[in-house]
Amino acid sequence: MRFLISFFVAALIGLGVGLYLGWVQFPVQFIDSPASSLAPGFKDDYILMIAAGYAADNDLNGAFERLRLLEVNDIPLYIQETTERYISNSRSVDDIRLLVNLASGAGRLTPLMEPYQQVTLPGGS
Repeated sequence: MRFLISFFVAALIGLGVGLYLGWVQFPVQFIDSPASSLAPGFKDDYILMIAAGYAADNDLNGAFERLRLLEVNDIPLYIQETTERYISNSRSVDDIRLLVNLASGAGRLTPLMEPYQQVTLPGGS
């Protein structure tokens, strides 16, 4: 019985000290990190989302404004390099087409990208 009481008191003291240290003494501090500090995989996801938005609204200036958050020096070159990397790594064809569309809008269509350009046939939708 004495062991159970000691264990219960020790658990309460440990819980109290842990809560005090976690919430009062050393609380979590949230810091807004810039988009440029994202890991490369998340940057790829971000540019892919921007490419999907560009496919929906054809707003190249809006896409460039969103990409400025990544703090790259040459945005069209960054789009081209990302698109060519997607092609070289055999990523999803749908993702590649979105990126090729954005690269084409940015004036960075390369021969490697041309097979992935969507072609609209006459009389088709």
